Amino acid sequence: MNPTLKLPRPDGTLRAYALREPPRFAMPATPKGRTVYAAAHVVADPLADNRLGAPAHVDWEATLAFRHQLWSLGLRVAEAMDTAQRGMGLDWNATQELISRSAAEAKAARKGIACGAGTDQLEPGRRSSLEEITAAYLEQCEFIEARGATVILMASRALVAAARDAGDYEAVYGRILSQTSQPVILHWLGAMFDPELEGYWGSPDLDQAAETCLKIIEDNRPKVDGIKISLLDKEREVRLRRRLPAGVKLYTGDDYHYPELILGDADGHSHALLGIFDGIATAAAAALGALDQGDATLYSTILEPTVPLARHIFQAPTYYYKTGLVFLAYLNGYQKHFRMVGGLEAGRSVLHLCELLVLADQAGVIRDPDLAAARMQLFLSLNGIS
Repeated sequence: MNPTLKLPRPDGTLRAYALREPPRFAMPATPKGRTVYAAAHVVADPLADNRLGAPAHVDWEATLAFRHQLWSLGLRVAEAMDTAQRGMGLDWNATQELISRSAAEAKAARKGIACGAGTDQLEPGRRSSLEEITAAYLEQCEFIEARGATVILMASRALVAAARDAGDYEAVYGRILSQTSQPVILHWLGAMFDPELEGYWGSPDLDQAAETCLKIIEDNRPKVDGIKISLLDKEREVRLRRRLPAGVKLYTGDDYHYPELILGDADGHSHALLGIFDGIATAAAAALGALDQGDATLYSTILEPTVPLARHIFQAPTYYYKTGLVFLAYLNGYQKHFRMVGGLEAGRSVLHLCELLVLADQAGVIRDPDLAAARMQLFLSLNGIS
């Protein structure tokens, strides 16, 4: 008999909800038709001082075990990205250890990994020069490449604050890309994910910003593997994808429209570098396996039911999506607690997390209904709901 919970409604009443039997997905192989990264969260040390503003303390065993889970499904890992709370709790010291440990595990297991390089070692709140910003980027790129990982060149808050126009972006990116030893993945992260990135590429006008971004890619073509677009705007992503130079990949970061963008059309398809794949990895891997076999119907049948869950997790304020992913990992037994660095477990309400359970169950990504029900019941009791 499937477990049943009494979940709260906004009006204070309770509703009964019975969890479903989880689907049995075919064991996937490494995706062949698409290059696919899951941006992975970190597991906090629950006994450490992980309050807001404190240095991050990570449970390394649980964090690395989760990366091995993603690798076991054939997915690559995108490490030290915004999903891992870069800029929202994970400081540069902890980030260096995270990159070092994960890259070493990837090398030993012969698995794919790419790591985020930014400028977050610079003093927050102080206006940095373009020279300082370039040097900070290069320091992080060198750190990542020395550990054998691909660089993901993340958007920089410091660069937004310092750049006067598009030319400053072209100069900074040009210098960085001239000094990386291998092609990198660029990242255009929209302001919905980080309000401090409003006006990236030198303009709040996204069409104008896209022109600057494309010029940087064209001017540095040999050093660009691809670009991740996280704007939650599928039409804009497709237009940009069609204009990329030959051989440059478009990695979708659109956690609202990923099934259709990855599937693509007659003019091409997107690859993937997605935070939602942290939470729906098993379903994503199975769907991509079906796509590799030419079964687009099965691909959509598996992946489309995950979209309402993704839209719920990434609803505004979008930057709190990490809270939902960690809660889902807790429900699924990938970690023993629901605590986060920076105290970010407070980023979503009880009602939001209850709806997350329902949508995750309907998406087929609750792997053990009894465990999830027991953990949700404990969570409800701790929040005064009997």
